[in-house]
Amino acid sequence: MYAFNEGGAIPVVDPTTADGVFTLLWLVVALPLAGAAILLIGGRRTDRWGHLLGTALPIGSFVISLVLFISLLGRGDDERQVMQHLYTWIEVGHLNVGMDLLYDQLSALFLLLITGVGSLIHIYSIGYMAHDPRRRRFFGYLNLFVAAMLVLVLSENYLGLFLGWEGVGLASYLLIGFWQHKPTAAAAAKKAFVLNRVGDMGLSLAIMMFFVLFGSTSFHVISEAAGNASEKQMTILGLLLLLGACGKSAQFPLQAWLMDAMEGPTPVSALIHAATMVTAGVYLIVRSNFVFDRAPDARTVVLVVALISLFWGAWIGCAKDDIKKSLAGSTMSQIGYMMTAAGLGVAGYPFAIFHLLTHGFFKADLFLSAGSVMHGMNDDVDMRHYGLLRKAMPVTFLTFTMGYLAIIGFPGFSGFWSKDGIIETALSQNILVGVLAALGAGVTGFYMTRMMLMTFFTDKRWEKDVHPHESPTVMTGPLVVLAALAVFGGLLILNDWIVDWLSPVTGTAPHESPPIPALAISAIVFVLVLAGAAVAWLVVGRQAVPRTAPTQVSWVTRAGREEVYGNVINDTLVVDPGRHLTAGVLATDRYVVDGALTGGPVAIGAVAGVARRAQNGFVRSYALSLLGGALIVALALLAVNLA
Repeated sequence: MYAFNEGGAIPVVDPTTADGVFTLLWLVVALPLAGAAILLIGGRRTDRWGHLLGTALPIGSFVISLVLFISLLGRGDDERQVMQHLYTWIEVGHLNVGMDLLYDQLSALFLLLITGVGSLIHIYSIGYMAHDPRRRRFFGYLNLFVAAMLVLVLSENYLGLFLGWEGVGLASYLLIGFWQHKPTAAAAAKKAFVLNRVGDMGLSLAIMMFFVLFGSTSFHVISEAAGNASEKQMTILGLLLLLGACGKSAQFPLQAWLMDAMEGPTPVSALIHAATMVTAGVYLIVRSNFVFDRAPDARTVVLVVALISLFWGAWIGCAKDDIKKSLAGSTMSQIGYMMTAAGLGVAGYPFAIFHLLTHGFFKADLFLSAGSVMHGMNDDVDMRHYGLLRKAMPVTFLTFTMGYLAIIGFPGFSGFWSKDGIIETALSQNILVGVLAALGAGVTGFYMTRMMLMTFFTDKRWEKDVHPHESPTVMTGPLVVLAALAVFGGLLILNDWIVDWLSPVTGTAPHESPPIPALAISAIVFVLVLAGAAVAWLVVGRQAVPRTAPTQVSWVTRAGREEVYGNVINDTLVVDPGRHLTAGVLATDRYVVDGALTGGPVAIGAVAGVARRAQNGFVRSYALSLLGGALIVALALLAVNLA
């Protein structure tokens, strides 16, 4: 396999056959997949213990992933790429696709994130979904979600990746719409499914183009032959892959599904945002580095889309009063940071993955902490109804605070290392991109401080019949673990470990120093964050927060509440024209096509109906007709003779 950068090809050893402990690789996927099958096929017989099985199997996958990771650490740099061939999946003509698993430095990190954070979300769900009559089915869907994401990141070829990609789409549809009795949940599930299919068209076309150009869908084969393709071909491939990534990772212009997806249970939101679905697009871009490193124009488009998404999501986060939707806007913004790093090329790939990992820690912590708040507030999501919850929910307050400090980039916390790494890399590559990324950090400081103040500080605003309380240990336990990861996850950058670890997959970039020292950059970014937090304090902390949102607000706030009119744009440009086009096609089919085919028989039938009335069976009618006919003929002859 080869990774490419501007300096040429960086050779990496071909994937070797799995041996020793690596023969267990298939079990990482098989365990949650078996859990999904048992819980969804087994039916009500598994109700009593289904949630326990559904939690135990992802934990088993995590244990195996940890053992595999430790074993990979024990190998030399040139032996850290392992392939396990399971069976031949497709063999038609020149197309030969194996069900092959690729375990390398990149997929090893994703396995730990998906199974580790995913297991914590499963444990949390035991308490969160305790009273739901369909809890067993919920855990079956969660297992399916985890299994699909594992297939996505472990596949050695794009077709296998696409199988996991579509599996993630199916699982998200099932989980977002899990509470089917809510029309809003059903509509949100359909919306997510349809918008993701738009992005999937890009990925499927890219896979077809890979086969046409290289005769294979294998990462190994394509990366070796990538140098034979033209820059134009690579640019087209890069743009198609980006379209797919925008759908899964909720980046502009396919982001509109993300806010509505909050209609699903909160553990689903955490799983989508932290460990599975929205990270898939970033993985696709980084895994396809051999395409983007030979398509500078495509990388430029990645940067433009990423920066738009960064500020678009932050704008939404600043205006929403729904705690989950505000966090969803934050996810769109943070994924924008990751895509920005990926768009920077070889120097940025490791920091895209680094921020993806730290984001997985602190965003899961924040979402599950928000779920704990909802649990104690009778499922109310409106932050205007909160206030002063730090006293009623001390553990949740502490864990949320750790996630808050991590996401704003407080020095020493995980987000500080990963986000500042992206900003420093951006400044060394493109001053404008770096400045915009730094400004985005200031906006993050505003909307997260606003959320923190409205929820845990200011005056209490809940109704008298609401009694906030701390969540059970089965829910707060995972929160504590995630909070610890949010604090210490930045240790991955020590001695540039994560950069060196990923370099055999992503390539090694020549060192380029930013225009000012790294310490000065961190200080400037931190000042911007403090400025954003100070503005939030002035707007929220020093003023009374009304229980209902004011109707008279600035256009900036109104646009943020309307998700920067993303739905309006989609309706105007896609939905309404599509509806009119469909109506026109149906009308054409009904009145033109059907009319042409059925018009003749209808006319004949009408004439026959009239003629049928004359055939009534009465002799006097026939005699009268005969007399009338003779009279008409006689009059006609007389008229001719007179003329």
